This record gives sequence, structure tokens and C-alpha cells, in this order.
Amino acid sequence: MFAKIIIKRHFKTGNTEQIKALLNELRSHAMQQPGYISAETLVKKDCFDCMTIIATWQNIKSWYHWKNHPVRMKFEAMLDLYQIEPTQYEEYLLGSPLKNYL
Repeated sequence: MFAKIIIKRHFKTGNTEQIKALLNELRSHAMQQPGYISAETLVKKDCFDCMTIIATWQNIKSWYHWKNHPVRMKFEAMLDLYQIEPTQYEEYLLGSPLKNYL
């Protein structure tokens, strides 16, 4: 079952080039991971330092493998230096029949 992961980041103003470089390199590593399908980055229209990434994975297990991967954790630590608050994650499954939840 496909997984959609919503990642929200709020950066301090400034350091745009360093942040972009880290995010691009992080995405490059993610694209090489088993189960990665795609991702898009959204910037809030009235807060250019607020970013939402919507990633699609083949399954939640693939996402968890990448989320806990040492390479990803290294990039997260570097990005944390530029953030106002910790990264927020929301995890969703696609195509889940409602009857499974009733």
C-alpha cells in the first residue's frame, strides 16, 4: 500500500543557499532508496521560510527504512541548525478501504 509522507519545516530567515544545497542532496539520496517514488516541495506563499514536502513511497516500511537511515539522520541534524522548530511528520496510507477502520 502506497504511503504519503508530509514533512513540514520552518527555517530561520537567511542561509537560503546552504538550506537549498542540503535539501537537494537529501532528496538525491532519498531518490536512490528502495521504495522511493516521488516528492514535491511546496513553499508557503506568505512565509518563504515555511516548507512542506510531500513524498510518496511504495509502502510505509520503505519510508521507515529511509527515515531511520544514518545518511538521512546526518542531513536532518544539519537542517535542524537552520530550523526554528523541529521537523513535523504526518504519515498517510493510500487506498485504504474505510471498512478496515470501522
